[in-house]
Amino acid sequence: MSGDGEYEHYEAIVVGCGPGGAAAAARLADHGIETLVVERGVEAGSKNVSGGLIYAEESAPYTIDDLFDGFREEAAERPVTDYEIHNIAGNKVKSFSLTDLHEHDTDWCDAVLRRKMDSWLEEQVHEKTSETGGGVLTDVRVNGLLRENGEIVGITCDELDPITADVIVAADGVNSELARDAGLMDWDEPDEWFQGVKAVVEMDPDEIEDRFDVGEDEGVAHLFSGDLFSGVRGGGFLYTNEESVSIGTVFHLDSLVAERAEPHELLDALLTHPLCAQWFGDDYHEREYGAKLVPDSKKVAHPSPYKGRLLLVGDAAGQMQAQGPIIKGMNHAVTAGALAADAFASTRSNPAADAAGRSYVDMLEKSGTMGKLRPRRYRAASFLGERNLVERLTNGLLTSRVGRFAATNRLSERLVKRAYNSPFMVGMLPDTSTGYVTLPTVLGEELGRTIQWESSVEPPSLEARIGDLTYDTDVGNPHIELLDETYEASGAAVAACPVSAEDFGGGCYRSELVEVNGSEERMVSLDTQPCVECGTCAIVADTAWEHPSGGKGVEYKQG
Repeated sequence: MSGDGEYEHYEAIVVGCGPGGAAAAARLADHGIETLVVERGVEAGSKNVSGGLIYAEESAPYTIDDLFDGFREEAAERPVTDYEIHNIAGNKVKSFSLTDLHEHDTDWCDAVLRRKMDSWLEEQVHEKTSETGGGVLTDVRVNGLLRENGEIVGITCDELDPITADVIVAADGVNSELARDAGLMDWDEPDEWFQGVKAVVEMDPDEIEDRFDVGEDEGVAHLFSGDLFSGVRGGGFLYTNEESVSIGTVFHLDSLVAERAEPHELLDALLTHPLCAQWFGDDYHEREYGAKLVPDSKKVAHPSPYKGRLLLVGDAAGQMQAQGPIIKGMNHAVTAGALAADAFASTRSNPAADAAGRSYVDMLEKSGTMGKLRPRRYRAASFLGERNLVERLTNGLLTSRVGRFAATNRLSERLVKRAYNSPFMVGMLPDTSTGYVTLPTVLGEELGRTIQWESSVEPPSLEARIGDLTYDTDVGNPHIELLDETYEASGAAVAACPVSAEDFGGGCYRSELVEVNGSEERMVSLDTQPCVECGTCAIVADTAWEHPSGGKGVEYKQG
């Protein structure tokens, strides 16, 4: 650190200490670069939620265990040794193994909980970066970019004076304020985002091994699609941890809004389905409820994620691969973070402000990362496949007698299984109801076995779920401002917000009839106290949205 100028200066600043930021900081330190890491939470992981599985791809230039010795033993949960997808129609289910897809280009894959994982990474990063004159600062919100003569030179913070750097790595997540400040990302289109909602359910290790038929060092992953989600495009997931189970849903945000679906109810539909009765019983207990936005990399992964000295990695750059049953994000963030560090190290002597950025883009392309995130075949398939007329015709054909036979005869059944396990095929799947709802429902109806179990799960109410979360509210400083209170402008948030609902008055967004000029109008009000900082309302309502100050707001204990 140097303080010869007006502000403190570091060679590198990394904003966010999730897997992408940790990877960037570790590689910067490996190169002997003085690196400061700034984290908004009270501890890394306290602001983060993921499904979550982390992959080590054989083709990736970096995996997280390359950068951090002992990662799998100290920071991960169970390795995933079995993977299935369930096509559901009422109480009929047709399941397919996804093991071939899961093991394609995979060295290993582990379930993780973000608080445990990220806090461990923070310790390793602090030790590494301290050796080069830096370290990790927590409880600090970076609120924007510092500019001189129009050029990015550093960061501004709520809690600290501005800090300058030769390079800034923004790993501050899907709601990145730095990406938006630089004009590299926006929140304009709901169809570019998914919303994920998750419950972490307590379960003893012995019960996990018995109920899921796995050994002590084994785990499973399950995906769910079909008619149990009220026609919303998306599906469910379940992953086994060491002593808990992560279960949740991920839906296209525009579909949630169009169907006026409430995320917590869609999660409950999965939890109470007869298929899940084999795993959850009367002893059902949720440790934590959480939610986040997920970028759809096919549409928003930035092809040039830099501006001047600013480099974006992970969710901040839209680097989340969600293509049918392929759901990968953290591994791409690790790769991007490490490559961003290497790019800066290789261009340190170049005085051009964008030298590292140009090198970073070249490395992303040559590593194959961008080809995974934005496959060209998807763009070709979606050009026709996502047109409303084509979707309606395809759905009509599939649900006809001829279409049902064509989709479910013995040959077709084998072809469907092969398609589910083909990275090439799932990478070109159009984002329509056909793949998420219609085809899975037909498969369940025509080929499925009838599930006779009865679920005894009683999910907590939304009020109870919010009440069980930990908050440190920044009293008097709301981080969201509702700009337009009319239901037409902001009413979508009442249903789409994962801690709000039309018939619930204790969430962030509420609607009520108000007397206006002698007539009743439906208006929307906002209370940010229950906010889980997912960012949904920034897209579907007319708001001014920012993160709470450092350490304030929700604190996840599981993540």
